[in-house]
Amino acid sequence: MITFDKPLVINLKNYNEISGDNSRKIVMDAKKASFSNHSEIVIAPPPSSILALSRIKLPIISQHVDDVALGATTGFIVPEIIKSYGAVGSIINHSEHKIEHPQIKNLVKRLRDLEMISIVCAENINEVKTVSRFSPDFLAIEPPELIGKGVAVSKANPSIIKDSVQVVKQISSTVRILCGAGIVDKYDVEKALELGAEGILISSGVIKSSSWYNKILELSSVLK
Repeated sequence: MITFDKPLVINLKNYNEISGDNSRKIVMDAKKASFSNHSEIVIAPPPSSILALSRIKLPIISQHVDDVALGATTGFIVPEIIKSYGAVGSIINHSEHKIEHPQIKNLVKRLRDLEMISIVCAENINEVKTVSRFSPDFLAIEPPELIGKGVAVSKANPSIIKDSVQVVKQISSTVRILCGAGIVDKYDVEKALELGAEGILISSGVIKSSSWYNKILELSSVLK
């Protein structure tokens, strides 16, 4: 099973900027940055791109998975299938794709049984308390009101990171914290690490930047 120390997880979402061959271009830029500073960079593309992008040999995860059976289930994203495409894990319960807590619990176990990484998102301290009990590999703090706003949670609401770290440590010795929502520059990353985060989950801060390579290199350099 692949493991990460201090990853920079880039969620491509469904932004037009990464449509078509641009998704390959951003993964190539990420791979180049990873080689330049020996950092851990993980890409979460739209599910339709997982197979092609996994061949670039940079860790690829899914943006979402569904808790449905392998087999006669149509239109769902199934963990076993994305693993066969080369994905090494998945985001679960992103604020733009919330699911019920029993489903989160099932999916964390299912990914673990497949030796895949689980990154569960939580929007507040109460959700942190609940989902950390499911023992995901990573728990990403992302207050939805800050997503895509260009204001880092580490600045706008630093207490949620510190409090989340304390809560998680009381519940599980294995769950690790990622900081999401509003990360813009390396100073946001530095602040998040100071508060106890062990990696970053980012989207528009990279996708909307003028140079994917330069922005990925800047952010990941702090996480070496």
